[in-house]
Order: sequence, then C-alpha cells, then structure tokens
Amino acid sequence: MINLKDVIDLHIHSAPDIRVRSHNDLELAEQATKVGAKAIVIKSHHTPTMDRAWIVNQVYPKTNVFGSITLNHTVGGFNPYAVNYALELGAKIVWLPTIHAKNHLQKEGKSGGLEPVQDNKIVSDLIEIFKLIAEKKAVLATGHISPKEIFYVVDEATKHGVEKIVVTHPEFHIVGMTITDQKKLKDNYNVYFERTYAQPIGSGIYQSNLPINLEAIEEIGYHSTVVSTDGGQIENPKWNEALSNYIKFLFDNGISTEAIDTMTKHTPAKLLGLDI
Repeated sequence: MINLKDVIDLHIHSAPDIRVRSHNDLELAEQATKVGAKAIVIKSHHTPTMDRAWIVNQVYPKTNVFGSITLNHTVGGFNPYAVNYALELGAKIVWLPTIHAKNHLQKEGKSGGLEPVQDNKIVSDLIEIFKLIAEKKAVLATGHISPKEIFYVVDEATKHGVEKIVVTHPEFHIVGMTITDQKKLKDNYNVYFERTYAQPIGSGIYQSNLPINLEAIEEIGYHSTVVSTDGGQIENPKWNEALSNYIKFLFDNGISTEAIDTMTKHTPAKLLGLDI
C-alpha cells in the first residue's frame, strides 16, 4: 500500500448517517491514525459534524479530525445562524447545498431545491454567510450547484473576502463543469478544484473518476487541485485503500511526487490552516 503519512482528505462521509456507511467516525479516525494521516474532514449531507469531530479527537488525538456543515434543508438552507454556530465550534468547511440543491434535483428529474442565485443575484442570506466564512478564514465549498451558479458564487464570495474556495468535484455529472469552464474560473479567481475518487452512475454502481481527474490535472495543473476521496460508500473500497489506489494511479501515470504531495498534503494543509 502507498505511504499515506501526512496526507489530508477534506471530504469523507461516515456514520452516523441515514445511509449505511463503510465506517463510523471512530473507525475512520482509526484508519487515519494507523496510516499517519495529518488530518481528515468528515462530511454529512444532513447534519453538522464539528461536534462529532471534537469527540473523535478525544479518542484519536494524533490525527486532526475536523467537521463541516452542509447547507441543505436539514440545517435551514442558507442559514447564517447555523453557519455561525458551526464555525464557532470549529467547523472548517461550509458546503453549499448538495442533495437539496436545485441543480441536483433537476438533474434527477425532480423539482424544488435551494438556489444560491435568484434573478442573477446571490441570495442575501448567503452574502451574510460569505462574511462569516471570511471572518473565520474557513473554506467555502460549492457543493452540487451548477457551473453557472459557481461563477456567481465565486465572484461574490471573493468580493466579501472569502480566500479559500473549493469547487466540489467538478467532474461529478451532477455538477458537470467542463475543463474549459474550470480554466476560465482559474484564470480569473483564486480557486481550487477538488477531484474525488469515484461517482455514482445509478443503481448503486460507482464509476472511477481517476482517468478524467488525471486529464484535468494535466490540463489545468496540480497547484489548483485538491485530491479527496469523497469516501465512505459501501460500494467503494474503504477509505485508506481508495486514497492509496488514487495516489498510485497518479504516480503510475506520470504525476510527480512533488505534485502528489502538493495535492494531498500541502494545499489541503493550507486550506485548513495547518503546518506541514
């Protein structure tokens, strides 16, 4: 297995969850500690995880376990009060809507959902959230909103002082951000692109993202790339195996050790405010 010492993964799902996961918080932290990971961030589509992370850190103090909040309906959507509470308790990432984003629901043939942009303007509560993120120097992640919405969000968040913006798995078909649009965004703003291990394609089947991630890294560059697993699904390898496979694939396809360390250690550390 590839050496995972000092790696950082900004996007992992774990139990408790309403969906069955391949590990719970403690089992995930045990994996991370055994491989010598520097830090992990646990994510839920439904509940904030920073309080869970605090408890896990009492049991596994050698790995920095951080929490996050996702702005789906279960926390009130674009709810500045929930965001402020999460950040005060140590959440490091604020994710825009994922499974409750209008874009996500439309792609699944459903109606409704949360929209960060209405009448070509960012909704007012989201502006307040940008200010909170900027104040705490936290990370804004774009979730499952559309490419068009991402441009609006990045522009407005930057105007309000948000310095750490991560485009969530642009390769995921629900997001579907082209290489051309990614280049355009990168040329105009200081953003990062999170490239994850696999994506669901229906009926419980997952498809590897590694070939398209490799292409994106080669086309856009590694300095703007963050390698994450988005792991925790029972259909995929357990977290440490998935990350090891990911790194090995990149190395076997000509990505340098320097580039891999940047994407898996140095850039994520910068986003979390850690030394490495």
